[in-house]
Amino acid sequence: MSCLGSPILYSFRRCPYAMRARMGLVAAGVDVELREVVLRDKPAEMITVSPKGTVPVLILPNGKVLEESLDIMNWALGQKDEEGLLAVRPAAQRALVEAMDSDFKPHLDRYKYLNRYPDEPKCDHRSIGIDWIEDNLVPRLSSRDNLFADKVNFADIAIFPFVRQFAHVNRDWFYKFGPRPVCEWLQRHLSSKRFLQIMRKYPKWESGTMGIKFPE
Repeated sequence: MSCLGSPILYSFRRCPYAMRARMGLVAAGVDVELREVVLRDKPAEMITVSPKGTVPVLILPNGKVLEESLDIMNWALGQKDEEGLLAVRPAAQRALVEAMDSDFKPHLDRYKYLNRYPDEPKCDHRSIGIDWIEDNLVPRLSSRDNLFADKVNFADIAIFPFVRQFAHVNRDWFYKFGPRPVCEWLQRHLSSKRFLQIMRKYPKWESGTMGIKFPE
């Protein structure tokens, strides 16, 4: 049980999966005890409840552990979805997010961390990633501000952190050659109050201490 009487969230500020989870919690207005971790020095308490050792991890007051970012988003919005993030074509939104996770994310990883995959055949992962963005995001953003409506929805929050990571591998290149509707969509989210809120810097959580109330 959290010292604050709230669910406990193990998170790492720059991880896109953790960003996705934190934005879902902010959108739902669900308070948690945030424990900021350093991935090269993961706390034993986190490994005990989630041996896979990745973030985010959410421990509910009843002891249930959620280890996937989308599960955390879905749980949070199941408590409260005042913004109606899932009001517009929820099945289609989830399908697009799942396609991004399965089809785009592997190429993002290999574009950003090519040296981690020395035994794999060489290919232009940046081009494949841009093609996915062109095929799946540009048609949705050419006539509206966000992926399923002018207002922000679930898919925008779930996909945005990964497009951000892709763009920031080489920002100059992306903002020069990337599709204009996606660049503009990305900039709107980067400057949004929600993103600025979830990207505040917190000290590393130390065992035996109270975490930070989040959102503040």
